[in-house]
Amino acid sequence: MSKPLADRIALVTGASRGIGAALALRLAEAGAHIVAVARTTGGLEELDDKIRAVGGSATLVPLDMKDSDGIARLALALYERYQRLDVLVGNAGTLGTLSPLDHVEPKDWDNLFAINVTANWQLIRCMDVLLKRAPAGRAVFITSGLSWLARAYCGPYAASKAALNELVQTYATEAASSNVRVNLFNPGPTYTRLYRAGWPGVDPATLPTPEDVAPAIVPLCTEACTENGKVYEFREKKFLEFRPPA
Repeated sequence: MSKPLADRIALVTGASRGIGAALALRLAEAGAHIVAVARTTGGLEELDDKIRAVGGSATLVPLDMKDSDGIARLALALYERYQRLDVLVGNAGTLGTLSPLDHVEPKDWDNLFAINVTANWQLIRCMDVLLKRAPAGRAVFITSGLSWLARAYCGPYAASKAALNELVQTYATEAASSNVRVNLFNPGPTYTRLYRAGWPGVDPATLPTPEDVAPAIVPLCTEACTENGKVYEFREKKFLEFRPPA
């Protein structure tokens, strides 16, 4: 089996379940050593068992993504151990409460932006120097089509993902002259715990699973991916220039 990520170091946030866990396993199968970040220790340990079963290796990092100092300490630890980071996947996210905008509590709004936006900014801030020390640094952030659809009752989540889109595109522009390539990935509706929390009546047979989605992200993490500042649409199976529909 080809291992396009052999000897690479790949950091995946939200790696204890869902798309993050499925992707971490796929990246391990592709040869990467996985730095798996999540709050749930039990989920990380289950992932570690699966990675070991396919002959891979992982470093488990129990960390709340709202812990900005913890992200900075992780970057320092990676520098001291590896002096670089080859792949960064910003997958951790929260849906928050689906409700009219005037019913959203400030603390819920702040929590959602802290996880979906500020944590990813801190990842960029702390990991950029490590990505640039890699031969071909690759960064992928998970977005949502809701960020440009303006659906009722999804405002806080949609706004946070729209902010993430702008953040990532700006980073891609700033990294364009370096060896780092930065893109977004839109999985669309996927049968994850996050999706089920917002749309509990959905028929699982109508949705792809995280295991269906994860293989499409792996190529974005390899040196062969030269696209930058674009969004990969899983449903359309292609990169698109990131411009919301008119």
